[in-house]
Amino acid sequence: MPIDYTERIPNNVDLADDRRLKRALESWQPKFLDWWQTLGPALPTQDVYLRTAVDVGRAGWAHFGHVALPEYRWGIFLADRKPDRRIAFGQEMGAPVWQQVPGEYRADLQRLIVVQGDTEPASVEQQRHLGMTAPSLYDLRNLFQVNVEEGRHLWAMVYLLHAYFGREGRDEAENLLVRNSGSEESPRILGAFNEETPDWLSFYMFTYFTDRDGKYQLGTLKESAFDPLSRTCEFMLKEEAHHMMVGTTGVDRVVRRTAEVMRERDTDEVAAYGAIPLSVIQKYLNFHYSVSLDLFGSETSTNAANYFTAGLKGRWMEERRKDDHRLTDAFTEIGTVRDDQLTGVEIPSLIGLNQDLRDEYAADCAGGVKRWNAILTDAGLDARLYLPHQGFNRKVGAYSGHHITPDGRIVAAEEWEAGRDTWLPTPDDKAYVESLMRPVYDPGKIAAWVAPPSNGINGKPFDYEYVHLI
Repeated sequence: MPIDYTERIPNNVDLADDRRLKRALESWQPKFLDWWQTLGPALPTQDVYLRTAVDVGRAGWAHFGHVALPEYRWGIFLADRKPDRRIAFGQEMGAPVWQQVPGEYRADLQRLIVVQGDTEPASVEQQRHLGMTAPSLYDLRNLFQVNVEEGRHLWAMVYLLHAYFGREGRDEAENLLVRNSGSEESPRILGAFNEETPDWLSFYMFTYFTDRDGKYQLGTLKESAFDPLSRTCEFMLKEEAHHMMVGTTGVDRVVRRTAEVMRERDTDEVAAYGAIPLSVIQKYLNFHYSVSLDLFGSETSTNAANYFTAGLKGRWMEERRKDDHRLTDAFTEIGTVRDDQLTGVEIPSLIGLNQDLRDEYAADCAGGVKRWNAILTDAGLDARLYLPHQGFNRKVGAYSGHHITPDGRIVAAEEWEAGRDTWLPTPDDKAYVESLMRPVYDPGKIAAWVAPPSNGINGKPFDYEYVHLI
């Protein structure tokens, strides 16, 4: 169905035909807007050049124009339904997908939706103050585009909770606005979404690494036998791609500017010239990558096995896998620690699904590092960035509780503590990066620590006035 923008809540789910659901969501809407005004972007703006969904199909679904942020039309959009879609994995493989929630899976599906939904407003809260230090109007616009789309992703999960989970779902939807990132009394569910995003280097790393985790989590839910969840996540993935582009090209531009200064000044000590040293970039990379790895959960998980067997949550690109899609007799090797040594152990593939997804993610992340190193090569520099070992700085799973260096060595606690400041951002590193965070709001101008983008938005030049400030 086409998206109906004449409705108070734009949608393509026939909301007008379900009066009870429509009233419930219209009752939730003012609470969402109050949350946005209270914990959304703090920088006052007149309007922003934003992309708004106008269609969910491949023919093109984005409309661009200047919009006042509080007037952005958040809505509920599901990808088109495939009438003959069948379950692609698990014990019910081949059966028609579900249009309603099976009673025996109600609690598990609700939990999956709540956890995913909780991440969406969390990132907006984490990024609330970044507009105050934007390095250019182009970057400021991208920040706000990410923010409004995370807000819409919250709407996507809230719709499912209201439409399919009764009073418990409505209560959970309320709680999505009660929890706040970093709150001591009511924090967000996942640890990475309670971390600060205090500067733009952190923002670029977050949108590269943590939003990429979101891509893979949404990709597994897109495979779900619960069709409304699958269709919701399929459309969300289109918007998530922009968030990762912001991260990928953002780190590109930081590395490029640092490389330019290193070459021009013939030194690694670029801080004196207002650039971010590669060593600091590496530390931020180490932190955000390791924190994001924890989001995939423990390497072995009976919950993940049960979700797969039941058809609730598949694997990344499930239908492209060359196996029986049931995994009842399959085995896989995962990394672990045994007798203070890094080793591999063979386990049933069903209980190793979290690690299967983490490995897909890690391979994807390596592509970004290869891209950033190509920038250094093109600049004639020998320095290289790298992904740390998957066991580094882990708080969840088989590696938690062990002191593992970025190059994959288990060391004593004393040696790890001695090396911490060379592997993770120090207070001095953070203070230096923060010292660079001075806003640049003039069209066509940019902060000295980051290179300008290669292209503008929607064919517009870099010096286009993407944001009108008050």
